[in-house]
Amino acid sequence: MHHQKVDTRRSAQWLRIAAAGALGILALTFAIACGDSKDSDGKSASDQAPSDSAGRSSDAKMTAGYPTCAPASAAKNLTAAGATFPFPLYSKMIDEYQKLCGTKINYQSIGSGAGITQVTAKTVDYGASDGILTQAQNEAAAAANEGGLVMIPGTIAPVAVVVNLQGVQAGQLKLSGDVLADIYLKKITRWNDPRITALNPGMNLPSSDITVAYRSDSSGTTNIFTNYLTKVSPEFLANVGTANSVKFPGDVGAQGNDGVAGQVKQLPGAIGYVELAYAKQTGLAWVSLKNKSGNFIAPSLESASHAFEGVTIPDDTRVVLTDSPNPQAYPITSFTWMLVYQDATDPAKGQAIAHYAWWAIHDGQKLGQALDYPALPADAVKKAENLILNLKCGPAACLVRS
Repeated sequence: MHHQKVDTRRSAQWLRIAAAGALGILALTFAIACGDSKDSDGKSASDQAPSDSAGRSSDAKMTAGYPTCAPASAAKNLTAAGATFPFPLYSKMIDEYQKLCGTKINYQSIGSGAGITQVTAKTVDYGASDGILTQAQNEAAAAANEGGLVMIPGTIAPVAVVVNLQGVQAGQLKLSGDVLADIYLKKITRWNDPRITALNPGMNLPSSDITVAYRSDSSGTTNIFTNYLTKVSPEFLANVGTANSVKFPGDVGAQGNDGVAGQVKQLPGAIGYVELAYAKQTGLAWVSLKNKSGNFIAPSLESASHAFEGVTIPDDTRVVLTDSPNPQAYPITSFTWMLVYQDATDPAKGQAIAHYAWWAIHDGQKLGQALDYPALPADAVKKAENLILNLKCGPAACLVRS
């Protein structure tokens, strides 16, 4: 009997130990599942994602169903050139992508026209433009590479009209399209012109001369700006037209968005056109423009995005959406594009470009808001996806799943 009591007590003791062990295992499992486990540095298990041989964490390797980074055999160094308009955003994208994948991209912000020239001459791996390629440019690209260039949207491009008028705040001055066109035609030359004061009752506008600033280089920003002015002014269409480079009647030319912003900032009474981010970075006041519905709209992420609502974007994405009929839309808005050859002559570079472009139209868009670039609308992303999926590296697709 004595032995039986001892065995019973031992059995009970082992049961308690086993139960405690089981509870401990369950608690540990729960903690790991919830990310509460800490390593010796105090980091949670969720912070300790496994890394590949290049040191990239596996939790950052997929973007919308495809690997974020190109295969190990892809090129690690790319060159690009073109539009100054999206440079602040592209610079940030390139920096973030290099951190993720180790791919270095040297982007030269030299203007859309120069970017088109360089990618056509194949002195860079891809280009960038705010303006749609002309027939002559398409033919030149096709002659350089049988597949020609594909235009992949990178972001939305709101062109702000900026002024240097003492006491005038952002969005305070109102202009209509026809008045803006006549300022650039040098038909309206003073700030207190009756047509300007009629749009701005109660505002004490000076009698000083208007100094018109414009892009002297071949510029997609000029293309978007003049595209709008030709829609609101038959005289501007007849006498100046729309292109990357046009002959303005005056006054001061400058290279790049930064150049025009700099001229307007330095010259009292000046007016110019730049990408919204440049206006904000330089502290310039932008104009509220009268849109097609008769509403005065200031450039913003929201008002630029409204220009794409209800619009059918073509499969090749080549559309300029200036003078939108949407009542809430800012009227000088369009895409800015990456220029990529349909058929890559260097598959290693083609793969690197395709994977970067895929990341840029998805995760890269999240970087735009802080820099005043609207994200691509869902329909544009779908069309851009199809363009990237059809990029060819020899007989195979450039975008690969592994």
